[in-house]
Amino acid sequence: MASETHMPVPVCLIENTPARGLVVRPEALQVLSKITQPVVVVAITGLYRTGKSYLMNRLAGQRRGFSLGSTVQSHTKGIWMWCVPHPCRPGHTLVLLDTEGLGDVEKGDTKNDTWIFVLTILLSSTLIYNSRGTIDQLAMDQLHYVVKLTDHVKLKAAPKESEDELDDSEKFVLFFPTLIWAVRDFTLHLKKDGKEISEDEYLEEALKLKAGSSQETQRYNQPRECIRQFFPDRKCFVFEQPASRKDLVRLEDLQDDEINPEFQQQVEKFCSHIWEKSPPKTIPGGHIITGNLLGKLATTYVETIRSGAVPCLESAVLALAEIENAAAVKEAVTLYQDLMAQRAKLPTENIQELLELHSQCEQEALELFMARAFKDGICHFQADLISQVEAVKAKFCKDNEQASYEKCKAALGDLSQDLEKRISDGVYSVSGGYELFKEDQQALVEKYWELPGKGVKADAVLQEFLQSRKTLAKSILNTDRSLTEKDRELKSKQEQHERAEQERAVQRQKEAEERQKLEDQLRSWEKHVLQLRKKLENCSEKQLKEQQKMIRHKSKQAGMAKGSQLDPSHCFLSLWPSPCTHRALADNLTVFTGGGCVAQRWLL
Repeated sequence: MASETHMPVPVCLIENTPARGLVVRPEALQVLSKITQPVVVVAITGLYRTGKSYLMNRLAGQRRGFSLGSTVQSHTKGIWMWCVPHPCRPGHTLVLLDTEGLGDVEKGDTKNDTWIFVLTILLSSTLIYNSRGTIDQLAMDQLHYVVKLTDHVKLKAAPKESEDELDDSEKFVLFFPTLIWAVRDFTLHLKKDGKEISEDEYLEEALKLKAGSSQETQRYNQPRECIRQFFPDRKCFVFEQPASRKDLVRLEDLQDDEINPEFQQQVEKFCSHIWEKSPPKTIPGGHIITGNLLGKLATTYVETIRSGAVPCLESAVLALAEIENAAAVKEAVTLYQDLMAQRAKLPTENIQELLELHSQCEQEALELFMARAFKDGICHFQADLISQVEAVKAKFCKDNEQASYEKCKAALGDLSQDLEKRISDGVYSVSGGYELFKEDQQALVEKYWELPGKGVKADAVLQEFLQSRKTLAKSILNTDRSLTEKDRELKSKQEQHERAEQERAVQRQKEAEERQKLEDQLRSWEKHVLQLRKKLENCSEKQLKEQQKMIRHKSKQAGMAKGSQLDPSHCFLSLWPSPCTHRALADNLTVFTGGGCVAQRWLL
């Protein structure tokens, strides 16, 4: 069982009481709802007090379980259920159904016997019909419920005339179980015409039809025809009496050495066949029934019977398909969601990576859906599956974007810490700060793109980050421009000041050079004046001497000639250079020195 549901004892699946009629017990449904494995449903029916419960206990691998009873009073009312792990099919659950004995004298009203028989057939994958003695006409007459099957079960809600590929018996076979006829307390020898025959051959001999059309022949053939048509897959087992009559009342308490060895071998053979050969319960289309679906199938049939209608196999399948397909959609969507959650490492590097993962998970979910879903109405449910998967995919895409957004946001937050600190420290509040800011921001962007696993929102988050910095960048730019203009003005003034200083320095240098030149010229002039003065003085003395000599000479001549006397001062002045001579000399010096100050100095 899916969760290894432990059932120490059987529970009543379908209760049959005079007051309430047929009712599905909720505790049994709860047990079945937990079984998600395929179920092999083995049911037993037959006359009451024929030892049905003993065989079912042995199939469960137990000596006790289903009540055997020890009197003519039937202990089993309705249909009882025992779910055990299948002994030969891993992953399967063996569901044993022990039914209320047919023909119970205490019931008075036996109208539900037919419904119990019908439900046993419809719910089981293997039907055991338990009888005593031999397979004779009495045994066939006791199985008259088979003849009434078509009166109590219909195939379709609204038969279509065009659907004539199969006759009714062939269609019923699709729903009906395999048949095992268990003949208890068998005392005959399996021989025919002196030759030994098998148990199966014995059954087939008992089911042979008589030729003829008389009423008696028809009555003889009718149950046999129904069994042959409705149960083409059939088998027979015969059992000797297990113990003496006095020990039968405590059969479940007998030890193995107290039980007929032949009977024990027959029981082992019987159980082995059922464990190994009984198929899982299916419905047309090859759909395997789980415990959960078996409970829903039982509920559908019983509710139909309680409403006074005849169980419709097609309607039951459609109702089951509706339930199962809805469950298949839910399971497939859950699988898709789980697979995406396990495999998707958000954020993905790009959207294509997520879409490829979606495609893989969707395929697995679709395969699960197709394996579980019924073909009836499948298109509608497949469309629902597609819609729900798309919704889950959209959420994963959104989550992927959100994961990428948060990761990129955090990455930019970490990377921008240094930038923010430099901003707060006023690093960029200087002339040229804007260019520095742009360089640092570009370096941040380059580091950001080097980070792996940013996801699908990498560019969008970066653009958002840069957009959020535009106002700050503009402020830094404005500050930069303002400071740059002031610096430019200061620089201009400084340059003007420096140029003026340079001009003044040049002027001072020039003036110094001029003064130096003037001083050199002055020294040179003084030398010239000195030399000139010496020259003049020397010349004057010579001239004076010459003039004096001349005067003396002339005086002598005049004195001698006229005997007159001359004025000496007049004679001296005539010998000293005239003012014109001095002026001419000064002009020459002025031209020589380049200025009047030296001439003045000389004149002084």
